Amino acid sequence: MSVISLFGATGKTGSRVLARALDAGLEVRALVRDPGKLTMSSPRLTVIRGDVLDTADVDRTVRGSDAVLSLFGQVKGSPHTLQTTGTALIVAAMERHGVTRVVTLSGGGLPAPSDRPGAPDVIIRFLLKTLSGHVLADAKGHLAVLESSGLDWTVVRGPRLTDKPGTGSYRIGWVGVNASTQISRDDLADFIITQIDGRTNIGQLPFVSA
Repeated sequence: MSVISLFGATGKTGSRVLARALDAGLEVRALVRDPGKLTMSSPRLTVIRGDVLDTADVDRTVRGSDAVLSLFGQVKGSPHTLQTTGTALIVAAMERHGVTRVVTLSGGGLPAPSDRPGAPDVIIRFLLKTLSGHVLADAKGHLAVLESSGLDWTVVRGPRLTDKPGTGSYRIGWVGVNASTQISRDDLADFIITQIDGRTNIGQLPFVSA
């Protein structure tokens, strides 16, 4: 893949993915609400000012791309269905423009069939459902959109994210299986970049941890 659409480029993880994509020589089309929040520039970076909930903005971003990285998520004040609705608009744009590969980001609270959550995982999921039930519902909604799309999708899930320097290594497993309870954003970004061309995790929800 040589051209990617990136949603969520100004986020803590998205900005790291953007830097790695540019370092890898990829062309990036980034949709951002506030270009002033971007911390880098490059001749290979096309910045599109807009909103992931706007059909035309999403369409302009996806057009001409080979793959999509969708790393946006809920923040304070976001609509409760932000990820579900935004993902639906992205999928529709991909279908219009013949783009088939999409990688999205979620948390370990989103369950997968191969998960084997231990006691700490069960507690975390209970707290998430209790305190931020709309976030979990939105994550499940975005997954449902992907599952019904027919696209080559991967949902990358992570545990607690830290801003510690990356170690250059990580584990790929399932919640409670070959997994820990945290990962640095640097290492998570490294893994996400590998998924642009990777085929192993298509239709899967890999859990990536330290």
